[in-house]
Amino acid sequence: MQSLRNKTALVTGAASGIGRALALQLSREGTDLYLLDVDQVGLVDVVAAVKHEGVDAIGRHCDVSDSRQIDSSVAHILDRWGAIDLLVNNAGITYYGQTEQMSAEHCERLLSINLHAPIHFTRELLPTMLQRPEAHVLNIASFYGLIGTRRLAAYTASKFGLVGFSESLRAEYGRAGLGVTAMCPGFVDTNLFATAPLGADRQQHKTPPRWMLTTPEKIAARAIKAVYRNEAQVVMQPYAKLAHLGKRFVPGLLDWANHLSRKKPKQAAGDLQRDSAGERRAA
Repeated sequence: MQSLRNKTALVTGAASGIGRALALQLSREGTDLYLLDVDQVGLVDVVAAVKHEGVDAIGRHCDVSDSRQIDSSVAHILDRWGAIDLLVNNAGITYYGQTEQMSAEHCERLLSINLHAPIHFTRELLPTMLQRPEAHVLNIASFYGLIGTRRLAAYTASKFGLVGFSESLRAEYGRAGLGVTAMCPGFVDTNLFATAPLGADRQQHKTPPRWMLTTPEKIAARAIKAVYRNEAQVVMQPYAKLAHLGKRFVPGLLDWANHLSRKKPKQAAGDLQRDSAGERRAA
């Protein structure tokens, strides 16, 4: 994309974190914005902030886990603006804990927000986006979309899916002029983990050390640069790049590390009694 000035963009999860930072950065680029979130108070605040930059902005409540609300929001923006030039799929939630302790309801909601919603928005908006001279899909994934880890299985699965969707979308529509970027940052200083449900094995939220965190503003600035350059994938912090390279070139290393402290399964009480009885008979 050569310029974002006088273009239109839709941003999900725009009331806070990376979404808010992207909305502000895009407004400084001269982009009119359609901002979606479930946080009404935060949404009002960010709409006011971007309008201060002199762009048009519409804020709309939308729970992206609900496909009907997605359809309604898409119909509304197409009725107002006819098309958009940039789709930013940013909304996301997580869960931290043992996978078997995760509720079915939260698992379904996580997958709906993190993966199904980006696919739904993209599929609904593609026909009009392909008619634009320059259009781009920016998917905010994670370096956990490149590397599997413990206690984040559902989140990791959703981000792996989003990275794969981005890659396939780029392969399918690249010749038609559609740009697609998968942003894969490491840890960002947001409320993602602080507000996540915890498994029964966790007493408090696990927060990354400060040295591993970057700011939403840095992610937003790098994302805009990636849109201009039509980069396929962006991995940010050095440790994220190192982990990604290690996974690619020494794929067994991470698996080996995950099995270093493997615990032996506990033997059930009934099995212990049977074993003891068997030992007495053998004697």
